[in-house]
Amino acid sequence: MDIVTHFLQAASLLLFPPLLPGVINKTKAWFAGRKGPPLLQPYFDIYKLLRKRMVISTTTTWIFQAAPIVTLVATALAGLLVPLGPFAAPIHFAGDMILFVYLFGLARFFTTAAALDTGSSFEGMGASREVTFACISEGALVMGLLVLVRLSHSISLTPMLLAPLTHSPQAPVLMMAAGLFVVLLAENARIPVDDPNTHLELTMIHEVMVLDYSGPLLGIINYASAVRLFVLSAVVLHLVAPFQTVIPLVDWAVFMAEMVAMAGVIGTLESVMARLQLRHVPTLLVAAGLLCGLGFVLMVR
Repeated sequence: MDIVTHFLQAASLLLFPPLLPGVINKTKAWFAGRKGPPLLQPYFDIYKLLRKRMVISTTTTWIFQAAPIVTLVATALAGLLVPLGPFAAPIHFAGDMILFVYLFGLARFFTTAAALDTGSSFEGMGASREVTFACISEGALVMGLLVLVRLSHSISLTPMLLAPLTHSPQAPVLMMAAGLFVVLLAENARIPVDDPNTHLELTMIHEVMVLDYSGPLLGIINYASAVRLFVLSAVVLHLVAPFQTVIPLVDWAVFMAEMVAMAGVIGTLESVMARLQLRHVPTLLVAAGLLCGLGFVLMVR
């Protein structure tokens, strides 16, 4: 049975991530009274980019071409550490929560290094914003994971994320879930932290760092972004909607349906509120860190 559940999780991590941006875009179109792009449009876009030729600046080095691949591999490995449903993750061991955080840090390092490698002032500005906000969001993420460490008495993501199944909802867990939801929005360049659809470089954070990419490398970046959204959404779902039956296939199907619902929630949020001014983004991230920190304090007591 472990082989079957591991296969389902690995297949889900490979195939389902681009569906979430499609659901978000469809939800936003519905709120705007438009038909919107097809639900599977992100798949079509990635396939189209993989077939195009690349244009690479002569001022860049190997870092520029390696960054998308390293980012995708690091994000996918982080995804294999997270259980997708009430199962053990395909890769799990004591202390894997530390590797989880460092894999996202590695992906961010190469993304920002590639932006600086282009020599563009706009991309350098985006890299500066990215690492500045990451200093706060990563702290909130670590503090939130410490709440789960206290709850599960383990430092492995599988028992940590499955702990809410055997514990009644607690205020610290709900506070930490709210904080991590803000981290999810920040890490995936979603409103109110960033607008993935903007084309104004002066207000962009993530998208401005990938302006020089084209063709297959841009397709890999878009796919890696979808995987990151998928993985962090799975982490939040384990906290707010734990679910388990006696039938593994039903558990997996319910979890995937919850993932689609999570994308709908993000799309709804982006439809009813505007992007924050850059000077207010640190305040939001600090609030997320305080929520996670207060949850940890309550768990210690």
